[in-house]
Amino acid sequence: MKKYIAVDLGASNGRVIVGDLETIDVISRFETRNVRVKDSIYWDILFIYASIKEGLKKAFKKYGDQIAGIGIDTWGVDYALLDENGDILGNPYHYRDDRTEGAIEDFFKIIPREEVYKETGIQFMPFNTLFQLHAARKARPDIFNHVKHYLSVPDLLNYWLTGIMKNEYSHLSTTQLLNPETGNISSKLIDELGIKPDVFPELVMPGTILGPLTAAVKEELGAPESVVVIEPGCHDTASAVAAVPVIEGSEGKKNYAYLSSGTWSLLGIESDTPIINEASLSEEFTNEGSVSGGIRFLKNIMGLWIIQECKRAWDSEGQVIEWAEIVKAAEAAEDKGFRIDVDDALFYDSSLTHGSMNGRIQKYCRENSIPVPETVGEIASCVFRSLAEAYKRTVRKVEKITGNKIEELYIIGGGCQNDYLNRLTVEALGIPVFAGPVEATALGNILVQAKAMGDIVGLSEGRKMIAENFDVVAYKK
Repeated sequence: MKKYIAVDLGASNGRVIVGDLETIDVISRFETRNVRVKDSIYWDILFIYASIKEGLKKAFKKYGDQIAGIGIDTWGVDYALLDENGDILGNPYHYRDDRTEGAIEDFFKIIPREEVYKETGIQFMPFNTLFQLHAARKARPDIFNHVKHYLSVPDLLNYWLTGIMKNEYSHLSTTQLLNPETGNISSKLIDELGIKPDVFPELVMPGTILGPLTAAVKEELGAPESVVVIEPGCHDTASAVAAVPVIEGSEGKKNYAYLSSGTWSLLGIESDTPIINEASLSEEFTNEGSVSGGIRFLKNIMGLWIIQECKRAWDSEGQVIEWAEIVKAAEAAEDKGFRIDVDDALFYDSSLTHGSMNGRIQKYCRENSIPVPETVGEIASCVFRSLAEAYKRTVRKVEKITGNKIEELYIIGGGCQNDYLNRLTVEALGIPVFAGPVEATALGNILVQAKAMGDIVGLSEGRKMIAENFDVVAYKK
């Protein structure tokens, strides 16, 4: 099998990884830097692009013409607006920028909540691109008069590498601008935003070969002539779900759910068609694109971000504690009923307006007459137990909406390494849980590239190879 480069960009760090479906090699790691300017948070997109190129140089120096393709995946919803010359009109905003505060309610005054959901099937989150663009228009009513092109963050980076503008399906599906029934941008929504349809370049599916690197980029990176840029699942969760190590047996595969565990927890199922009804709206489920062209029916749950912010606060106070120690302390802590609603708005905001995350957890408990955790172990135990219970609630909602009993859960991504949380999840759900692979996003990215280049026949073959070649830990009820 040929080798492929997966450029995997998360909300805090990025990696350039070379691999196939048997082994992977992490070439470089770097911060996906963001910068606060006045009251706004932007992605330092030029730094990120430069870091990607440095990683690509190292990859080509080490593997040369063994490499057949490059695929980029990133977090969802964020975008760039370009002028007629193909230049960005400003650094892309960070999805946690607070300019969207109140944007959901404001937009619903124009198009009701039920109509927006029926049109898009997307869970309402303040950072969805629809509300980012609405906020942008309110702040600068003339902004879209200057816009000639809309590109998602990964396709902006692809454009800089190849000179080709496209928008990939899985990433565009996170925006709340795409109608999953028709597969097209919703004219109803963009008309209201004052955006012309031709601002959006052609929508392409995962596995589309964009083309070669530009001559200048190829020379700068020392890349072989044959290398092409390929659209993986450009949304990182789409790539991660592609790597779920489900193997179909003689009786077919069981009804399973996946949990992409990291800064966010994204829990759901794969579906051939969108699930858009009153129940999915009421329970706040989302319909995002999969690498097969189908749907990832899931719910966004605030994930390990909460404990990450707790650690950041402890570190800043001089109480530097390693992750292993935090987990060990949580496991040792007595369960006195410490619990939070991990999706409460109090735990979303990245600013310090509401104080440190530790203080927010304690505030939530006090205000809701819940025992208040005090120690590192108690706070960490509170977060992990609350996450496990959120996973249980979400699985039960999936079962209620679909009418199908979930028989297995696959946890993928960095969070799958948390043995204690995995055991709490098994205890809460009462079904087998399979944890791994850790590098699911990069492997799913590589899987889609390998399929595009004819190295594997389809998704099932790639998943089987991942299950056989990478660590997956089974937890039984």
